[in-house]
Amino acid sequence: MKNWLSFVAAGLVSFLALGNPGWAQSSPAELYGDLFQRVQLEKLFPDGKTFVDATPRSDPAAIMAAYRQQPPQGKDALEAFVLRHFRVPGVNDHGASNLRAHVRTLWPTLVRQPVERQAGSSALPLPAPFVVPGGRFREIYYWDSYFTMLGLAVDGQQPLIESMLVDFTSTIEIYGHIPNGMRSYYLSRSQPPFYALMLDLSKDDSADTATRQLAALRAEHAYWMKGASCVQPSGACERVVRMPDGTLLNRYWDDKDTPRDESYAEDVATASEAKGDKAITYRHLRAGAESGWDFTSRWFGDGRTIATIHTTDIVPVDLNSLMLAMEQRIEVRCRKAGDGACATEFAGLARKRKAAIDRYLWVAKESRYADWDSKAKKPTAILSAATLYPLFVGAASPSQASAVATTVRAKLLGSGGLRTTPNATGQQWDTPNGWAPLQWVAIDGLARNGQEKLARDIAGRWIGTVAAAYAETGKMLEKYDVEERKPGGGGEYPLQDGFGWTNGVTSALLDRYPDIAAELEKAD
Repeated sequence: MKNWLSFVAAGLVSFLALGNPGWAQSSPAELYGDLFQRVQLEKLFPDGKTFVDATPRSDPAAIMAAYRQQPPQGKDALEAFVLRHFRVPGVNDHGASNLRAHVRTLWPTLVRQPVERQAGSSALPLPAPFVVPGGRFREIYYWDSYFTMLGLAVDGQQPLIESMLVDFTSTIEIYGHIPNGMRSYYLSRSQPPFYALMLDLSKDDSADTATRQLAALRAEHAYWMKGASCVQPSGACERVVRMPDGTLLNRYWDDKDTPRDESYAEDVATASEAKGDKAITYRHLRAGAESGWDFTSRWFGDGRTIATIHTTDIVPVDLNSLMLAMEQRIEVRCRKAGDGACATEFAGLARKRKAAIDRYLWVAKESRYADWDSKAKKPTAILSAATLYPLFVGAASPSQASAVATTVRAKLLGSGGLRTTPNATGQQWDTPNGWAPLQWVAIDGLARNGQEKLARDIAGRWIGTVAAAYAETGKMLEKYDVEERKPGGGGEYPLQDGFGWTNGVTSALLDRYPDIAAELEKAD
């Protein structure tokens, strides 16, 4: 009994010591002063109790010193500061180790049901359920969906993959191509053609499905090659460019030359700054949107400013790599269907395209694949993550893959993942931003070409960036700053969360590299 009383007395003494005036526990209002007032008065969080229950990540005095040294300007900057310095209940108190579990809970929130045609609506009809990217992107998008499917495949969502393929196949049957997104204002353009690679993820082996998908694949190829009927001995027509040796390669294009409906004011402003015919500038802007890289120094004549955009003059390495993959898969599917003439035709087309990629898009002295400027008749000077597409589709030789890997290590590898380009222009498809689809193309392409160490390095850096942003914000984001490992910036609209392709690539990478998942567990 005496020992027990001594224990209680000792504990009471300790407790009273903690509560003495010298240690007095200050309230959040007293600790954080003007920072506290701003957070509460600007209603940074809907519930006033949220911030007062937050836990500082470092010493409160250090936080206030940082705040007073550079007070955040505006509500967004204030939120970023708070989330960087505090763990806020229900906002950024998420452990990085449950990242994949979080992604799995997101899939149902991004699923949308079949769409019926409605008079006056821009939404295009779709027959089966599908997954949207999230945020402002309320409809299914073309190239986003491939990277979303990668995650669905490893997260037990195969029926959704098949459902989305039904949508895309029927879309080609109706319109002759897959539009940028399923809205009427997107019908004049497509996006990077990933349909052939999407079909690799299907487990539907029925004969009827195979027949429909092959017909759709050939129709999509015809859409991209339609300009072959009007291209002159040298020059370009629609999405086709005749190279100096007569070979036909592809470019991004749009059937319209007016401001984009969804970015009307922005396009009008750009055209007013550009020299020459406004219709030509609008076409270049639209073609840049078809590329998915809207926008980037890849498409700028001076490598810096959007007013010099000349997308349709450029023969892009990513597009032609995907066209090669399409032609190879058509050959295989035709052979399987017993159509020898088709198989022979597409095998020949693939050989010619592969030779042209090596001849015009490979720059040996710079150890990179490049885009080709059809007006200047030479590769562009812009290095970008698109240099990895030939590795991704299996078009690079061992020596080419090794050379590209060296270039990537030296110029494109950021602390938080793969840079899009090394150029800081303020455009969202330039440094410091990194994007989930380009990380996957790089990682998968390097790994299949014997560069597994670099592939694993990029994967670890990227997942670390995604996990850090998730731990801070509780969100999966459209893009990330791979220099400072934080949410990305730039572009024509605010940063979006959701986010389909980030979710998909995250799940696929954590499935491929379980050791990275284990490292997150330890660090959490």
